[in-house]
Amino acid sequence: MTIAASGMAAAMTSLTASASNVANANSAGPAPGFTPVNAPSPASVYQPAVVIETSMAGGGVSATITRSSPSPILSYDPTAPFANGQAIVAVPNVDFATEAVNQLSARVAFQANLKVFQAANRNLDTLLNILV
Repeated sequence: MTIAASGMAAAMTSLTASASNVANANSAGPAPGFTPVNAPSPASVYQPAVVIETSMAGGGVSATITRSSPSPILSYDPTAPFANGQAIVAVPNVDFATEAVNQLSARVAFQANLKVFQAANRNLDTLLNILV
């Protein structure tokens, strides 16, 4: 049951990271190497989250969120108060197709681990009924 529970937790971590990436995909920041003067701006551009899944010694999986390091994409936005002289801002390098696949994979992984958890729970209940 603990292996399935760790799988469900890893799937939830993956879904959370992907949802964060999608939610912040259109957040912009100053272009690299440019420091805006007298303009409210974010400290830096959002870095997309990546989940690293690692097998645990006794079985199961551990999921850790790290920040990816692809360069932000430069975009034209003359209305941004932190745009440089050419009206260029940086936006996160988030691919919506990849995030959709990540979310679907997380859902299927959670469902599969939930079925394993439920089956183990039924087996444990049956065993306890036999012993009592």
